[in-house]
Amino acid sequence: MLFSSTIFLFLFLPITLIVNWSISSIRLKNIFLLIASLFFYAWGEGELVFLMLFSILMNYAFGIAIDKAASTNYKKIFLSLGIIGNLGILVYYKYAYFLIDNFNTLFSQTTIATIQFSEIALPIGISFFTFQSISYIVDVFRNEGKVQKDPLNLALYIALFPQLIAGPIVRYHDVFLQIENRTVDSDKIAEGIRRFIIGLAKKVLIANVCGRVADQIFDLSANDLTSSVAWLGIISYSFQIFFDFSGYSDMAIGLGKMFGFDFLENFNFPYISKSIKEFWRRWHISLSTWFRDYLYIPLGGNKKSLLRTYTNLIIVFFLTGLWHGASWNFIFWGLFHGLFLIIERLGLDKILTRLPQFIRHIYTLLVVIIGWVFFRSNDLASSFIYIQKMLGFSQPQYTVYQFSIFFEREVIITLIAAILVSIPLNNIIKNKFILSLKDSSAFFYLQHIMLVVIFLFSIMSIASGTHNPFIYFRF
Repeated sequence: MLFSSTIFLFLFLPITLIVNWSISSIRLKNIFLLIASLFFYAWGEGELVFLMLFSILMNYAFGIAIDKAASTNYKKIFLSLGIIGNLGILVYYKYAYFLIDNFNTLFSQTTIATIQFSEIALPIGISFFTFQSISYIVDVFRNEGKVQKDPLNLALYIALFPQLIAGPIVRYHDVFLQIENRTVDSDKIAEGIRRFIIGLAKKVLIANVCGRVADQIFDLSANDLTSSVAWLGIISYSFQIFFDFSGYSDMAIGLGKMFGFDFLENFNFPYISKSIKEFWRRWHISLSTWFRDYLYIPLGGNKKSLLRTYTNLIIVFFLTGLWHGASWNFIFWGLFHGLFLIIERLGLDKILTRLPQFIRHIYTLLVVIIGWVFFRSNDLASSFIYIQKMLGFSQPQYTVYQFSIFFEREVIITLIAAILVSIPLNNIIKNKFILSLKDSSAFFYLQHIMLVVIFLFSIMSIASGTHNPFIYFRF
């Protein structure tokens, strides 16, 4: 069930909110929200909901075992088994076919028999709820969160529908207190609705338009690609993936507030970054901090030798790429970013600090945009060909797919809007009159009128049938 679907907006969400607000007991609220969340997941995934239930019961058992273990060694054993169990489920459903396919390719010219294995349906959101499950048992092991003796509370943490299928990754120690004690007031509800509408607009009014252009261009034959068209395609995709994912995160955060939960931010204007290091502090914050706290720091972080630090970075970004999908494209994309982080640590960051901000900004955007080519293309070979086209190599002598065909009025308006929304205008506008206007009652009413207008335009876009699933559903 999509957040940007009429059945969610006008049936599931209103009913769920009304029932939740009418229940006074936290215990009953949790039970109701759990039932609603399982229904939400089963709506699209059917019987795969039982896989998530199995994961919940498994992690509940490991959490109890870790908490009751008589010694630290036993706690470590149960923690290791829990992590292996969670990763085992993830590997089987997400990576088994990829691993076997590469094994068969590697040994295709030998006498080793190939392994016959059918591709498995990927459960939506499995990467997200698996990482949340690992967060739970690790936080219990570290005493950073209280063990859940009530399996329903743990189930709610893992299955809560706002962030279930595309994040942000909510870590257990950030919300475990809210599961048992939270309040919802009018201000929180209003903030939640505002945030949800903004996220919905990002998705259907910006991401979908940019996605249509990106899909049209990436579907072209390489022989038909000109440099300008290739740049338009990847710039459109860069905006698509940002507004698609940050839009979902905004909606998830907004929904969380409507139900009394405070989820941490997942994006902080990543396209204004002036280094790749800064980019990863602003992009998909819940994933980067998860890898930092649960992998990079336990590996030694940057507290060991330089070689160890660089090795840790490569491991983290190899797995960051792999987390996004079972494809060499995603792995290359992760290593591509990891390589630039190492280059910056080797001294590029000191050079960058001496350069004008706009040059640092251009450098970062070029690295990020070129990286998105690997993220979007079907395979590595196509990625390199696309980059060659961007750089002006092997241009076609003639093509019917001219730049003007794609750069139509709606696309121009959308790209301008995308650029404006990608930057923190509040920090740029220093005019005292404008700042004082924000505190006036007129601005209050104007803001709400604009939200209503944006919501209506979003509904019109959805009704036209142009919406499409969120990119991160497949991760």
